[in-house]
Amino acid sequence: MNPPDHLPIIKGVIADYYYDPSGILYSYSKGIRRTVENISGNIALVKQVTGNKKVPLLIYLTDSPVPDKATREFSTTQLPHVYTAMAMVSKPGLSQLIMRILFKLKTPPIPMKSFTRDTEAREWLLQFV
Repeated sequence: MNPPDHLPIIKGVIADYYYDPSGILYSYSKGIRRTVENISGNIALVKQVTGNKKVPLLIYLTDSPVPDKATREFSTTQLPHVYTAMAMVSKPGLSQLIMRILFKLKTPPIPMKSFTRDTEAREWLLQFV
């Protein structure tokens, strides 16, 4: 799904965003390796976009290299500071793989769910606005 023409696109290193009036942040993931540094910059960008408010995130996933352990751990600790919930939209199997990598043997720190259709992801996220 492409962002609406009337909403500004905020360009980031690891993803581009738009903040919907419904209160959902949309993310278009980029296929680059995540690092503690670029995740930190991304968190600062998201806080700027949302006015430092925790919001639900609908992320369109793309294939990207598996981050190292330090980056996965850092990302996991930061999620609850910026998001209330996360819906991942991808081709079947990709988001499940990412969740397994990020949260090996641990429960995700925020509600997360995988979808293949963004309409269903949006509907699920509205409860977390």
